[in-house]
Amino acid sequence: MKKIGIVITDGVGFRNFVLSDFLKEAESHFDEVVIFSCLPAIVFEGLSKKAKIIELTVFNEKFITWFFRKIKEIAHLQLHKKSNFGIQDNLNASFSKSNSVRGLATYLTYIWTSFFHSENWIQSYNWLQQFSFKQNKVTKEYSKLLQNEAVDILFFTHQRPSFIAPLIYAAEKLKIKTTAFIFSWDNLASKNRMAGNFDYYLVWSDLMQSELMHFYTKIKSEHIEVVGTPQFEPYVLGQYQTTKEAFFKKFGLDSLKKTICFSCGDISTSKNDELYIQIIANAIKANTIEEVNFIVRTSPAEDAIRFAALVEQYPFIYWNFPDWSLTREGHQEVWSQRVPTIEDVKDLRALIEYCDLNINMLSTMSLDFMQFDKPVINTVFGNSSNGLYNDQRFLQYAHIVNVVNSHSTKIATNEEELITAINQYLNNPVLDAENRKQFNQLQVGKPLKETSKRIAEQLKIWANQ
Repeated sequence: MKKIGIVITDGVGFRNFVLSDFLKEAESHFDEVVIFSCLPAIVFEGLSKKAKIIELTVFNEKFITWFFRKIKEIAHLQLHKKSNFGIQDNLNASFSKSNSVRGLATYLTYIWTSFFHSENWIQSYNWLQQFSFKQNKVTKEYSKLLQNEAVDILFFTHQRPSFIAPLIYAAEKLKIKTTAFIFSWDNLASKNRMAGNFDYYLVWSDLMQSELMHFYTKIKSEHIEVVGTPQFEPYVLGQYQTTKEAFFKKFGLDSLKKTICFSCGDISTSKNDELYIQIIANAIKANTIEEVNFIVRTSPAEDAIRFAALVEQYPFIYWNFPDWSLTREGHQEVWSQRVPTIEDVKDLRALIEYCDLNINMLSTMSLDFMQFDKPVINTVFGNSSNGLYNDQRFLQYAHIVNVVNSHSTKIATNEEELITAINQYLNNPVLDAENRKQFNQLQVGKPLKETSKRIAEQLKIWANQ
C-alpha cells in the first residue's frame, strides 16, 4: 500500500496538476492520495472521487524566518551572479535602501553574503531557516497532519514559495521523502533559491536538468528525472478541445479573417503591454497590416483595470479576460490564490489552436503557441535611454538568450520591426517552423501525451525505494 501527498501551492499549480490528467494518474498509481492545499478546499469540489483534501492553515512568516530566508536567497544570487545577467538583475532588484527594520536587515545581508556565499554557507542559512520553524504553531500543525496521514512521499508541485518551507521542515523531521517539480522554464536560470531541499526533483527537459545541477551542486543526477511538463498537457486532452466554429462564435470573431492574439504579462514585468496593443490596433486601422481579428488575453495574475481605456478606445479589439477567481483575500501572495475554471482552460487552448499568430513580451506563452506550431513575435521596445520600461534587458536573461539564439521567434525592438514581422508571419506562417520545433524540444523534453502518467510512475518508483 502506497500513499502520496500532493502539495498544491497556487492557482497555476491547480491548473497544471488538477486540471491536467495528473490527479487521475496519481489516483491510479497510488492506493491513497491526499492533497495538502494552500488554496481553499472548496476549489477541488467535483474534481476527484478518491483524493482526500486537506486545506492547510496559511503560514505567515515571522521576522527571524524571513531574515534567514533572505540571507539564503541573496547568497544564492551572489554565488551565481558571474556571467549571468538575470541573476545580477534580480540581485540588484532585491537591494533595499529603506530605513525600515527589514530594509536595514536586507542591506546587512548584502554586505555579509558578498563574502560568505558558498554552497556550504547557503546550506547553513537553509538549516537556520528550517530551525526557525521548530516552535512555530503552524509547523507543529503541519507535523501532526503528516503524522496522521503517514504518506510515503510528499510531492511539491512548486519548489519556490516561501510558505511551503515549514511543510518541508515537517517532512524532513518525520523522514518523509520529498519531491519537487521545477515549476517554470525560468525558475532556475534567473530566480531566487528554492524554499528548501528536497530528496528528488522532476524537471521539464535535459536542459533544465543541467541547469538544476549547475545551480544546486549538491544534487545528484540520479535524484533527477526528466518528465516534461503538465502545463501544456490540456492541449492534447479531448475534454478541453472546442471546435473552431465554437471559438469564433464565443468571441465574436470573423471566420473569414486571420486572427492575431496578443497575450499580456502582469504589470510587474510587462509594463509596456498597453503600448504594444495600441501600435497593433493602429496598424490595423491604418491598413499597414491586413485586416485581421485582434484578440487580447490579459494576465490571470491581475484584473482588467489597466486596460479599461483601451477597451473604450478600440472597440474592434476582442478581449479575453481569464476566468480566474480570487479564492482568498489577505494572503501574503494574493496572486497565488487566483484559480482557473475548466472553461478558461478551454478558452486558452482554443486561442492557441485557432489563432494564426501570437505576440507577447517574452512570456511562457511563446511555448504555449509553439505546441500548435504557431508563429510568435516577442515585443521589447523599452531600453535604458528611451523612457520606456526597460524590457529589452530581459533579452540578456539566460532562458531568453536561448530564445534569441534559436531564431524560433521574431524579436521586435521597435514599431517598424513589429509591423514587418506581423506581415511576414501572416503571409508565411511556416516561416521559422523548424526553429520552433527544435526550441520546443529543447525546453519541453518529452511529448505532451502521457506527461501526467510519466510523473505518477516516477513518483511511485521513488515512493518504493
